[in-house]
Amino acid sequence: MSAQPPTTTDTGNQKLMALLAYLIPVVMGIIILVSESMKNDPVLRKHAVQSIAYGIIAIIIAFILGITIILSCLFWIPYVPLIIWGIQAYQGKDVNIPLVTDFCKNQGWF
Repeated sequence: MSAQPPTTTDTGNQKLMALLAYLIPVVMGIIILVSESMKNDPVLRKHAVQSIAYGIIAIIIAFILGITIILSCLFWIPYVPLIIWGIQAYQGKDVNIPLVTDFCKNQGWF
């Protein structure tokens, strides 16, 4: 018997990559979409595209909040939902980000 190499259909690997896509939004999303072994997985593709789209939005919001002295202590607020969505993705739940998921579907990105 020969050992089979792990594939992206392995739920443990898929869940871990989905979690990392939300915890490290733009970078891991791009890595998932570029990787030959993961880019064809529809679940990982959805998580990667959503995390990239929301990550860019979060960076812009954090930058705007960071401009003023009073609001600069609130720059981390846009990143809190990413942790929640990452945990949900790791649990195997379907993550739908308000406005972002619909926008990505309408663009045909997943």
